[in-house]
Amino acid sequence: MNFELTEDQKFIRDEVRRFAEAEIAPSAAKRDLTQEFPTALIKTLGEQGYFGMFIPEKYGGAGMDYTSYVLAIQEFAKADASVSVILSVTNSLAAYSIFHFGNEDQKQKYLVPLASGKKLGGYMLTEPNAGSDAGSLRTTAVLDGENYILNGTKNFITSGMHADTFIVFAKTDPEAKGSRGISTFIVDAKSSGLSASKKENKLGIRSSDTCEMVFENCIVPKENLLGEKDNGFKMALHILDGGRIGISAQANGISRAALEAAVKYSKERKQFGKAIADFQAIQFKLADMVIKIEAAELLMLRAAWRKQNGMSATKEGAISKVISSETCMWVTTQAVQIFGGYGYMKEYPVERFMRDAKITELYEGTSEVQRIVISRDLLQ
Repeated sequence: MNFELTEDQKFIRDEVRRFAEAEIAPSAAKRDLTQEFPTALIKTLGEQGYFGMFIPEKYGGAGMDYTSYVLAIQEFAKADASVSVILSVTNSLAAYSIFHFGNEDQKQKYLVPLASGKKLGGYMLTEPNAGSDAGSLRTTAVLDGENYILNGTKNFITSGMHADTFIVFAKTDPEAKGSRGISTFIVDAKSSGLSASKKENKLGIRSSDTCEMVFENCIVPKENLLGEKDNGFKMALHILDGGRIGISAQANGISRAALEAAVKYSKERKQFGKAIADFQAIQFKLADMVIKIEAAELLMLRAAWRKQNGMSATKEGAISKVISSETCMWVTTQAVQIFGGYGYMKEYPVERFMRDAKITELYEGTSEVQRIVISRDLLQ
């Protein structure tokens, strides 16, 4: 059992860290305040190969292994969780869907522009009445000659106003019950009948736009059916296995940022004539933060290792997401506590870290859903 990263993995982690600290972190607080999408940064990251990190070079990707990918996402999240989720959705949900399930024509037409950084990706599964119960979605896709006609509403869509290519799930068999009869489509953002109807005003990750998307007789060519017809729900579950590891990396990055801020502040802040880092109460908080973060990171790396080696990572991804997201929420709350009243002010970053942390317990499967996945595996 080897716990050492390879030289390539260390290089990628360190390169992302340097770029993120210099180019992303300084403007993160301002973009959070104004809810400004990081358009220029995302364009640059696409050009640098971060839209298709683990996609093979033959399809325009960077050809990294999956461990390198999660290390990169973690470093981006330390600088700005909004940037990290934009990249995570493009990589692990949009690009991966086409790479794993697409035919060669679809890969050339849609994956290559995504992986090479020319197009940004999005993922549409959730609906107003189909969140954790994703199998109950109501968006329909009816075949009409050479096209499918899509109607329905999707919500909480990351990069809804900026993505170019979406992976969309819709009901193709209206008679099928439950999660059956769902199919997956590649949909161009410029398709007739597709529009962003509302941008959400969120607690955290505020410079990542999150939108409600509406299909009104949206025309999608039938050759854009991804994978087998009526097999979409199984595909969604498979895709989310990897997505959850990406969110685990995001959570761990936020946790690391909060820990580093708390350590720095505890050495500078003086009370009762000495730095608060000299008080055992603060030392114990910091020690517990390290314990939880390092445990979460190891479970994330285990899940990533299994994924990159072609092994099942459903349970491991769920475990990783639960511990990483719940640790993130706890760690950021403790960081605010160490800062005291200043931690509640926007003058310092820990209040943003705490707001950003909460979503990691919710999207791509709530902590409760992850526990269902874990217990189901155990009881089988």
